[in-house]
This record gives sequence, structure tokens and C-alpha cells, in this order.
Amino acid sequence: MSGIQKSTFTFLNKLAKNNNREWFTEHKETYTKEYEHVKEFFQDVQTGMEKFDVLEDMRVHRIYRDIRFSKDKTPYKKHFSAGFKRAGKFRRGGYYLHLQPGNSFIAGGFWSPNKEDLLRVRKEIELDAKPLIKILNRATFKKHFGEIRGEGVKSAPRGFDKNHPHIELLRMKQYYFTHEFSNKEVHDKSFSKNVCDSYKKLLPYFDYMSEILTTNMDGEVI
Repeated sequence: MSGIQKSTFTFLNKLAKNNNREWFTEHKETYTKEYEHVKEFFQDVQTGMEKFDVLEDMRVHRIYRDIRFSKDKTPYKKHFSAGFKRAGKFRRGGYYLHLQPGNSFIAGGFWSPNKEDLLRVRKEIELDAKPLIKILNRATFKKHFGEIRGEGVKSAPRGFDKNHPHIELLRMKQYYFTHEFSNKEVHDKSFSKNVCDSYKKLLPYFDYMSEILTTNMDGEVI
């Protein structure tokens, strides 16, 4: 088990106040040290996750922002983050971990489904939303993650009835969940275990969505 060192958040707080290349260059050695600490933590999380899921890879995201098409020209992110991809065609969904002073959280689900997958999920919800709603309404699941998150279309998607009883689910273009952690929780030595425990709670949801996305409307494997 491990947590994030307080020095990591100290660095990120200073970076947020001095988000420019001159300051970053002067403190590159500190950044490198904190990056290595965080990378070790992400690897610790990955090891814990592999006890209950099969992962294809872990990607530690760059701290450098892509500012080409952004009005915000600050060159660096104010957080560290990583993504974990599930392995194999029958395991769908992904995990995300975000570390930032006052804004640390995990996320999991489907935040960029392709149009074919999105249509397949909507068709299943249109036909029978009860299995999904049962998962979402489980007391422990709802207490930990709250409501399902994601952007949606303003009205009904093309080809779907705007008066469908579960139109709010059909409108969604993303289907994911988040859980926040306080700075105190992040620095606690049990943080990596708590992150893994949170991710593990998503498995019933992932299993449901994976079954949908690997079968056709007749339940045949595709």
C-alpha cells in the first residue's frame, strides 16, 4: 500500500501559481523527482488492480498541455494522471486516476464510445433498462459513485422516442462514474488500496456493458 507524498502536492500548488516555462525549467529536477514518485504509485495501483481485473496497459499522461487549439495558453497541467486499459475484446471500459490538490478523483466507464458502441448501448437500454438500473441503484454502488455521469444530446437521439421512460439514459453520449478523494485520503498510506477498492466496485457495471458490447441484439457473440 502507498499514498502520494505531500511534496508532490506542494510542487503542483507551486506550479499552479507559476505556470510558465521559465519557472518549470528552473524546477525541472523537482518535477522529475515527483514524477517518479507518482509513477511508482500508479504502478502500485496497477499491481493491485491486476488481482481482480486484466489490464492491457497503463498510460501515465504527460504534464505538458496541448495548447494549439486552446484559449488557455498555460503550458502545463496542474495535475498528474494515468489511464488503465482493460485487456481483450470481451473486457470493455477503462479506468482513470487524477491527482490534484483539492481535486483528486478516480473515474471509470465509457467516456468516448464510438458511434457503433453507443448505438448498441442505447438499443439495449431502449429494449430493457432494468438490468442497468438495478446496478445503478444498488445501495453500496450508489453511495460510492452517486449518479452516472456524461454529456448528452439535448433531445432524443435520432431514431429514439423522446417519450421513452428512460430517455435520460438514452440521451447520454458518455457513461462513466467518479469518486473523489480528499487531500488527507490521498496522502494516507492506504490510498492505493482505496483506489483499487473503488475500481473493483465498478466490475458489475463493466461486466454488464461488456456483455452488451460483445453481443448482438439476439445475444449472439460478435
